[in-house]
Amino acid sequence: MSRPHRPQTAAQKAQAAARDRQPLPAGIQPAQPVVGDHVELYSDGACDTQAGHGGWATILNCKGRELVLSGNEEGTTNNRMELRGLLEGLKVLKRPCHVTVVTDSQYLRKAFTDGWILNWQRNGWKTAAKDPVKNQDLWEELITQARTHALTFVWVKGHAGHGENERVDELAVQERKKLRQK
Repeated sequence: MSRPHRPQTAAQKAQAAARDRQPLPAGIQPAQPVVGDHVELYSDGACDTQAGHGGWATILNCKGRELVLSGNEEGTTNNRMELRGLLEGLKVLKRPCHVTVVTDSQYLRKAFTDGWILNWQRNGWKTAAKDPVKNQDLWEELITQARTHALTFVWVKGHAGHGENERVDELAVQERKKLRQK
């Protein structure tokens, strides 16, 4: 089995990174055209994997208004918190909207934009390696939301100075740390 080609030069690496940051529509779209508002949704998750303490956060921006949500869970994983952040943000929308999801999670973005979710669903929630898909419950809820809202994904590099991404990261970490205090 051959390994995928990796960019060699700095220019090629920069081009690959720029492609990653291009807005990409989700592979799952609503059956009906969405005529609602445009919402920017920033989400992130954080987890202390040894203790299983996790936190998630979401910032929604629409028409100059901002809504900030965050929470935490015990016995969890970082990927689960990434999914939870997006899900909780989508669940507060009262009508179908055009949602630009800004995330630093390639796992979350590619699951939607590269068709992983649809493949998992077709394969009875099994990965290509025939293992059960982790977090199936959250993925199923996210599919429902993706059939309601028109989602577009934008990937940003984590901890690279993107204002809203830094904010949701800080909020998710704060939520995670709350569990240490209990």
